Amino acid sequence: MMFVSLGIGAVLAIALITVVSLLTGGSNGTTTSTTLAPPAALDGTKIAGFSLPGLNGGTVKTPWTTTKPNGTVLLFFASWCGPCQAEFPRVAKYVKTLNPATATVVGIDANDENGAAQRFVKKSDATFPVGVDPNGTLTSGTFLFGTLPETVFLNKKGVVKEVIYGAVSNAELTAGIAALQKA
Repeated sequence: MMFVSLGIGAVLAIALITVVSLLTGGSNGTTTSTTLAPPAALDGTKIAGFSLPGLNGGTVKTPWTTTKPNGTVLLFFASWCGPCQAEFPRVAKYVKTLNPATATVVGIDANDENGAAQRFVKKSDATFPVGVDPNGTLTSGTFLFGTLPETVFLNKKGVVKEVIYGAVSNAELTAGIAALQKA
């Protein structure tokens, strides 16, 4: 009888943790591109320029303040993030097929251990610059993201045109970059 009570208690505890996690912006591993949006919409928001330490040294700066790209795609990720582990290598491969004049792609590694992040990016064969947001200040502060991965499309003036919450598909990347060409 005691084991039955313990079993029921464990099931209730897991259910409670899952509900609290979902209500507070946590993930249950089923994040899609249409869930877990931040409390304030970012579309139309002008993002101030920022610079981050580069994952492999140097500094990564916002393209819209240093060059005049047709647009910028910011990819927020972390090596420990399950959905990122599936998304990031695919996106890194996709980015290699892009004409560099179409958009500038920048990775933002958030809340991660530097060595793990370096191994993850190298294994994914990413060739675009990656900035480090070790405490999530930019990720959760400026962009209000509580989960990863997230993708932000910004025009050449640094105005958010679209945000994809959760893993981004190649079709969404293609459409988002095409929209930047018209912005």
